[in-house]
Amino acid sequence: MVMTHRKQSTASRKITNAGSPTVEEKSTGYIIPVEYTAVKMVSRGESETHRLRQQMEEQLDRLMTQLADLEECKAELDPEEYEDARKDTLEQLNEFQSSLSRMTSGDMTLVDSFNAMQLAIQAAISQAFKTPEVIQMFAKKQPDQLREKLSQIERDQKIGKLSLDVYEQQKVEVLSALQKLGETLSPTEMQFLEAHASTVMKNFDVVTDEKGSDYKVLEMARQGLR
Repeated sequence: MVMTHRKQSTASRKITNAGSPTVEEKSTGYIIPVEYTAVKMVSRGESETHRLRQQMEEQLDRLMTQLADLEECKAELDPEEYEDARKDTLEQLNEFQSSLSRMTSGDMTLVDSFNAMQLAIQAAISQAFKTPEVIQMFAKKQPDQLREKLSQIERDQKIGKLSLDVYEQQKVEVLSALQKLGETLSPTEMQFLEAHASTVMKNFDVVTDEKGSDYKVLEMARQGLR
């Protein structure tokens, strides 16, 4: 049977789609396919997730800037002032992580979207990662920028700009972040990571690969803040 269009009123009309359920769009008076409504809902959901992610990234950027500024001023502070300020920032990160975990609980779309950010925050809280720039790249899922950072670290070490300890710490952080983001490491990079990862980093790797990792990493963080 051929479907025909008919007017509902002078201000609105009906659009039918043979074989498809329809719903009424109240604001316009149109009747449209359910499939189209679903697409609109998905699009709106993606937009809200994107906006939420931007807000979370801005909050994380603020905390990472705070941490970076603290490291730059370290020489000007006495040890107690530095430790108190760093502890305060890590506690703020802890609160941020707890809020993020509550927000994403039970919502797989949000869990997938914020997984890297949660891991990066956990790494910072547990002090497995100490380089704000690397933490930010990890949180924002930026493997290309992490590779560029790795090249910069190698150059700086060759010209004596980085001490051996700082070089090893930052390189391990970058390689670990790349690995957590699903990037393939070369055999040489894997050997370096295994040889130079600190106990804290190894513990972080273990608990983030297990079920209930959020709770375990936060427990690591609380112990470190005491």
